[in-house]
Order: sequence, then structure tokens, then C-alpha cells
Amino acid sequence: MNLSIRFFAFSLFLLSLISCQTEDEMNRQRYITEGTLVYQKNCANCHQADGKGLAALYPPIAGSDYLANKEQVICLIKYGMEGPIVVNGKRYNRPMPAQLQLSDLEVAEIVTYIYNEWGGEDSLTSAKEVGPVLQKCEDEYLKNQIPPSTLKTPVGLRMR
Repeated sequence: MNLSIRFFAFSLFLLSLISCQTEDEMNRQRYITEGTLVYQKNCANCHQADGKGLAALYPPIAGSDYLANKEQVICLIKYGMEGPIVVNGKRYNRPMPAQLQLSDLEVAEIVTYIYNEWGGEDSLTSAKEVGPVLQKCEDEYLKNQIPPSTLKTPVGLRMR
């Protein structure tokens, strides 16, 4: 009987060691899980679920040399881009629409997912890290927007 109690206690101890994760690891896993969902909803249509892009139309994320500049990736996720881009030596020229509806947290979750899945990282990119980067991007984005007062009214529509 004493032996079975020891075995049971030892088994519980081993189980607790195996199943215990640090709080940081649990947060990273949460970001990855949520990032996967947000990526599927907002990015996978063009970049595909496997991150390999779509032929000559949309660049890959998986194995992309573009992942070297995380701040630029953060900006692209939320504010998109127009014009040519070279990824892994190949030129692409399709617009990437802005995703202005994404919160700092959602951008951080996508970044965590992308970099853990295809960028060789095993860390979390927090919303606190993403916030200041997005603020700089927003300032640049707004600077490049056409002021509403300069837009022409389409034929047949009148502004009141």
C-alpha cells in the first residue's frame, strides 16, 4: 500500500512538471491561437493559410526575407501598401489593403503567429510593443492620405 501511494504521488509530480507552463508561455500560446484566427480572417485569402502566397500575385510570408524588419511588417498589417515590393528576390505589384479595423492587440497576435509559424521565433510580440510602432505608422499613413476636401464629387452625386 505504501508503495502504491508513493507511485501515485510520484506520478502526480511528473504530470505537474510536464503540464506546467510558465505564464509567459501560456500568453504566447494564446497570442498564437488568436493570431491564427485573425490571420485566417484577414490575411490568408491572399497570403494563403500556409503563408506561401499566391503564385505571382501575392508574396509569401513563410520563409520571406521581408520578415527581417518587424516594424515594417507591423505597419503593413494595419496600414497596407501600394506599389511594387520585392520579396525573396521576386517583384510583386498588387495592393495590400489597409486593415484599419484591427486593434493593437489583434496586430500583435498576427505578428506573434507569423513570426512563430514562419519567422523562426518562439516569443510573443505584445500589444505594448506594437502600439508605439503603429502610432508612428499612423502618422505616416495619415500624412499620405488625400484630404477629403480635395476629392472630386462623382458625376451624378451632389454633396450637401
